[in-house]
Amino acid sequence: MPGMNSGLNIDDPTVVAAFRAALLHQMLIILAVFAVLSVAWVALRQPRPAGEGTRVVAAEPAGRRVLRIGFGLLWLLDGLLQAQPGMAAGLPSRVIEPTAASSPSWVQHLVNWAATTWSYHPVQAGAATVWIQAGIGLWLLAAPRGAASRLAGLASAGWGLVVWVFGESFGGIFAPGLTWLFGAPGAALAYCAAGALIALPERSWRTPRLGRAVLAGFGLFLAGMAVLQAWPGRGFWQGLSGGRPGTLAGMIQTMAQTAQPRFISHLVSGFGAFAGRHGFAVNLAIVVALGIIGVAFILGRRPVTRPALAAFGVLCLADWVLIEDMGIFGGLGTDPNSMIPMALLAAGGYLAVTRAPAAVAAAPEPEAGRADSTGPGMSWRDRLRPDALRQSAATASIGTVISAGAVGVIVLGAAPMAAAQASPAASPILAQAVDGDSSAIDSPAPAFTLTDQRGRQVPLSGLRGKVVLLTFLDPVCVTDCPLIAQEFRQAGQLLGGNAGRVELVAVDVNPLYNELAYTQAFDRQEGLADVPDWLYLTGDPGRLRPVYRAYGIASQTSPGGAMLAHNDVAFVIDQAGHLRQELNFDPGPGTAATKSSFAAELADAATRLLRAS
Repeated sequence: MPGMNSGLNIDDPTVVAAFRAALLHQMLIILAVFAVLSVAWVALRQPRPAGEGTRVVAAEPAGRRVLRIGFGLLWLLDGLLQAQPGMAAGLPSRVIEPTAASSPSWVQHLVNWAATTWSYHPVQAGAATVWIQAGIGLWLLAAPRGAASRLAGLASAGWGLVVWVFGESFGGIFAPGLTWLFGAPGAALAYCAAGALIALPERSWRTPRLGRAVLAGFGLFLAGMAVLQAWPGRGFWQGLSGGRPGTLAGMIQTMAQTAQPRFISHLVSGFGAFAGRHGFAVNLAIVVALGIIGVAFILGRRPVTRPALAAFGVLCLADWVLIEDMGIFGGLGTDPNSMIPMALLAAGGYLAVTRAPAAVAAAPEPEAGRADSTGPGMSWRDRLRPDALRQSAATASIGTVISAGAVGVIVLGAAPMAAAQASPAASPILAQAVDGDSSAIDSPAPAFTLTDQRGRQVPLSGLRGKVVLLTFLDPVCVTDCPLIAQEFRQAGQLLGGNAGRVELVAVDVNPLYNELAYTQAFDRQEGLADVPDWLYLTGDPGRLRPVYRAYGIASQTSPGGAMLAHNDVAFVIDQAGHLRQELNFDPGPGTAATKSSFAAELADAATRLLRAS
């Protein structure tokens, strides 16, 4: 899928270093935010005198508590997994693209848009994902009840939906081979469901009705998955097919090859071999287990739901270890896969049916005759008054403070990514990863006078007062030079209102093809003929070769005999005619992201000189 990835190695040291630096800087900001909130809380806090009356409220329902704490911990784990070094450069090409590859074209196009967005700004996107998921997890853990807790549930459901659509390609539900064993309908969908349940008013959890609905819906899903697993012709009944591993055994053997501890790899590969020898029996056991557990959940009677829940927990654990291979190894595991979230959902539904909330002592009531300026009857306008805000801060719990900090973590993660999206170009980090940092220089630019594509004589000194971006292109080249030309063209577009103060200049690097016809044909081919402030300079060999020597351009005739092999380089010349930067400009993989990144590097270099003048 074009534009899906940056073409970089996932362990590229430049990207990895930038990713780690971004996480470290943002972590320091987060620690500072929590420090400020803690100091403010301690300074403003007003402990209530002992002996004030208390009102009695019910404890958080057990089923809700299991979902809130369980998924809060999962979001924190997901955030840690997203901080793995290979995530920034590798997620689009190694995770998102393979997941979408077998889905219909409309799904691929939708997912491709998100993956391209990531690949254009890998450091910002990677760091944003870390902090958004960590922030949601912390928020869920810190807010056990009230509006803050319900909002945390909504945040979990919303971000889970984003991950399900763009990260999991709708959980693969539109792809062939759908099966519960491999995670259908997507782990992130379980996060969405749990978040939606947490976001419900707490009164919804006060009767067994919600739990019965959750278990019944879950039972229908498992029964449907049993039917799908048993459907003939899908390859799950065959351990071997034509001497090769069948669908289930093949998947297990693939997972066993993931980089992971050796004993786990041996365990998974051993089960894969067993499934290859006894495919029919293994699939039969899975179909029967899913069907029986599903029916038990649909019935919703305690004598059958309790053993069914235990059996489902064992089945999820076995699938998680032996088939899904835990989902966290290999350096690009984004979450522990679907079995743990599904087991938590089932446990939450069961507890909502069987555990009635207990009553506990809660916050003190206001003194008689004294209005509570932050009470539930207040309007939002009154709540935002300075005195109401001060009282709210003074009576806030530590959980409220942590929740506020968690929201700050989410905002801190999302803001840099949102700002990056405002730029039409990719991050320059990609160009630096391909070719390294630029070399800073400060010396007079070697003078020359050559002929432009319109036949006019152009001395370099005649461009004084403008920033000059200079490169060397072969008009008959079919590899790097067209890519570099497009990078220069896009750099001119990125300069916007400053474009008139910058000259884009290329010198013909092939003295064998130095006629104007060749440079003009190249301009037409690359869409440069109508680009303002673009000069493609040429001349006879006696004029060109001294320019090559002065700028250190080495070239040799390629084996094909026409195109020349030469070093790809770009120079930045300031308004006074001094060389300020030398950029290695080998375009590398030539993806949409890297082309845009090189253009951004050029535009940034010119913009810095313009601002300094």
